[in-house]
Amino acid sequence: MSRTTGRAARAGLLCLLAVASLSAQRADVDVVFDRLFAIQPISEAVISPDGTRVAWTTDAIRISPIEAAGAAAQPIATTADPHNQHGAAWSRDGAHLAFLDDAGSAGQLQMYEMPIGGKPRRLTSLTGTLASPAWSPDGKSIAFLFIENAPRAAGPLVASELPSGVIDEKVFEQRLAVVDVASGRVRQLTPPDLYVYDFDWAPAGDRLAVTAAHGSGDDNWYVAELFVVDAASGATRSILKPAFQIEWPVWAPDGRSIALVGGLMSDEEIGAGDIYVVDAAGGAARNLTPALRASATWPRWVAQDRLLFSAHADGGSAIFALTPSTGRVDELWRGDEMIGRGASVMGFSIDARGDRLATIRDSYTHAPEVWAGPIGKWSQITHVNATARVEWGKAESLHWKNDGFDVQGWLIYPRDYDPSKRYPMVVEVHGGPGWAFAPRWPHAGFGMIPLSASGYFVFQPNPRGSYGMGETYTRANVKDFGHGDLRDILSGVDEVIRTRPVDGNRLGVTGWSYGGYMTMWTVTQTTRFKAAVSGAGIANWKSYYGENLIDKWMIPFFGASVYDDPAVYAKSSPIEFIKQAKTPTLVLVGDRDAECPAPQSFEFWRALKTLGVRTELVVYPNEGHGIAAPEHRRDIMRRAAAWFDEQLNPRVR
Repeated sequence: MSRTTGRAARAGLLCLLAVASLSAQRADVDVVFDRLFAIQPISEAVISPDGTRVAWTTDAIRISPIEAAGAAAQPIATTADPHNQHGAAWSRDGAHLAFLDDAGSAGQLQMYEMPIGGKPRRLTSLTGTLASPAWSPDGKSIAFLFIENAPRAAGPLVASELPSGVIDEKVFEQRLAVVDVASGRVRQLTPPDLYVYDFDWAPAGDRLAVTAAHGSGDDNWYVAELFVVDAASGATRSILKPAFQIEWPVWAPDGRSIALVGGLMSDEEIGAGDIYVVDAAGGAARNLTPALRASATWPRWVAQDRLLFSAHADGGSAIFALTPSTGRVDELWRGDEMIGRGASVMGFSIDARGDRLATIRDSYTHAPEVWAGPIGKWSQITHVNATARVEWGKAESLHWKNDGFDVQGWLIYPRDYDPSKRYPMVVEVHGGPGWAFAPRWPHAGFGMIPLSASGYFVFQPNPRGSYGMGETYTRANVKDFGHGDLRDILSGVDEVIRTRPVDGNRLGVTGWSYGGYMTMWTVTQTTRFKAAVSGAGIANWKSYYGENLIDKWMIPFFGASVYDDPAVYAKSSPIEFIKQAKTPTLVLVGDRDAECPAPQSFEFWRALKTLGVRTELVVYPNEGHGIAAPEHRRDIMRRAAAWFDEQLNPRVR
């Protein structure tokens, strides 16, 4: 054999080994993803007023006793056919449960109520979307949110309607409605031009507090006001027009004031900030937690001068007690995990005495389960994910300093970690920017933790703009998207390389939504990353302003509209720096994304292609900002893994 032939044979052998290795890696990721799909998601956990039972929901609502260890959960049956149940709500005396169910009419939810130990009874026959049932204090009626004749599910994450014909921005408002339990009569209380997001009954049952806004519900959440609604007449009066975003109003026990969460927020339902209180007659909002080094969520009054709330805290979760009269805040519990009152909302459900709560707990090492009991001493109620296996390496919380900020993030090690080897690393940037990476079991969607199974470190930083370090930290990226937060991320990457066996020449970067934008931005600012995957990104803030369907979120972050200050938008736009991009970049997006429209991904992809940078664009049909179809979620993970494998080759080099 000639020397040339020998070299060619060896090169061919190495090529075959590389292909086999990459195939094995993708198989690893596929196995992990299969097992993530097998996880039973728990969408809610609601404790009874007396603290003895929990209603929780997976594919259906079930009721479990708290004290009787090992007792079987009792499912609620309205029909023998498969159907969708959720929205469990206890009556104030704990004798009845209200819930939503599409039994007999797939996709069309109706309101039901059931005496505990009895049979369910259907209360409504409506057409549209129903959400968030809540009993009146006297148990005679149930309030809920209702969009009559809604053309699609509520919220900006779902696929938007396809535009055609004359675009008149027709609005379907979500109104506050009340159903009389005895007769089933439904009244829509709030005006037809007002979109209601959250609500709470006053202790006397004569009024309700609502957060609401005029116009499009998806867009105007960012300018929502606090209203008080008369339960009898429906008269609706604004009592607070804040200069920030608000969520989750709750009445004080004496009915004289309302607490809520306020702050700089980028996404509905995952807001966080400080705890404010407002006089029920109106007036200025008073900040009760101005020095909180955490981001508060989900306040609940448990006594006239005692309020509990959950919080993002330094990359984890916490529960605090607040004394409104003095402003004193006491930490009751903290953990490196996620606690939730639902699938995405950090929080809990509390009993009438404020002694016991129920929550959904999960972490990097424990799949979601319902827990209940005294705060911090809760017991595991469900075991629906008892067979779940950890398929990734250990996770560590890291801290570093940059530009005077204390920054935190999570580092997930390769599953089969060997300290004598050097590994590639993928940096995953979270969405938002108002959000945070916290220890939670990966879901079967976009997320890079499965790459740990095939030899990667995965770094999840929480740079400025994130939750968990207080409102000053969350506001630190205003008028500065991509600049300070990227410096925080890169300094974190430097810290990881300095202290762990990470190969600085094999770095990848990725993210979805704001993380997709940060991926596009990063590859135009540095060539340190050898591969990138941008999901639902934003290439050009100036064109984005006129393309997205939630443009009002941008004013608090940029300080003005694009028409009044185009320069502040341009300075953070990846497209302005596109000629600096050299990194091979995979671009992914849903074709009906209302939050980060597909044209943004087309614009970035087209620019990279024109400039000779390796790129690929994948558009998923009939998908919004949140990818819904399991086959599309699987395809995204496979493509992302293959893209990083090809560029970073964790088992070949």
